[in-house]
Amino acid sequence: MSNKEKVPENTAVRLSLCLRYLREMKDDENISSEQLAQLTGIPSARIRKDLSYFGQFGTPGKGYTVGKLKEQISKALGLDRQWNIALVGVGKLGRALLNYLTFKKSSFHIRAGFDVEREKIGKKISGVKIYDPYQMPKIIREKKIHMGIVTVPQEAAQEAVDLLVISGVKAILNFSPVRVVVPRYVKLRNVDLASQIEVIPFYLAKDNFPDR
Repeated sequence: MSNKEKVPENTAVRLSLCLRYLREMKDDENISSEQLAQLTGIPSARIRKDLSYFGQFGTPGKGYTVGKLKEQISKALGLDRQWNIALVGVGKLGRALLNYLTFKKSSFHIRAGFDVEREKIGKKISGVKIYDPYQMPKIIREKKIHMGIVTVPQEAAQEAVDLLVISGVKAILNFSPVRVVVPRYVKLRNVDLASQIEVIPFYLAKDNFPDR
């Protein structure tokens, strides 16, 4: 496998999309990069280039065996192991994510929830125990948690992220509608749902449709 530091970040996004379609297929089927391109909308040359970062999986003239390709992409994306997650903020969005990841068969497992509301602390939601945020360092260490998901109000986002960093978490997915600051060694991805929704009307506006 090539040095992962040299692999473009968008490669992981594209391979994840490919994997989504491959999971709907039978393991003993064959698929070409051109067929994957039709399914995903990603150019076939780009798919072949993305896969080449992790080795040679296909057979000339035959394409890829679906089962083997799923296995190799999963390994490349780190989905061949379990990732323990801490959820910070167990409001409506937090609960939705908790329910989704708890009942979906995947590599991601929320092992602990954290919330400031006293009535939630000590209880279990979807089988996951909720703790006071200031217990974070102890709980994250005990449960060997690798990742954090933040769904708190914007005024509490930076403090939540700081607590995760202090607790040793190296990757954070931030759903709070505010930009937060992390050390360079921590991987941060921001998911701004509000701004994504606000972009949609642009595409629906009459002036942005071509004449028919």
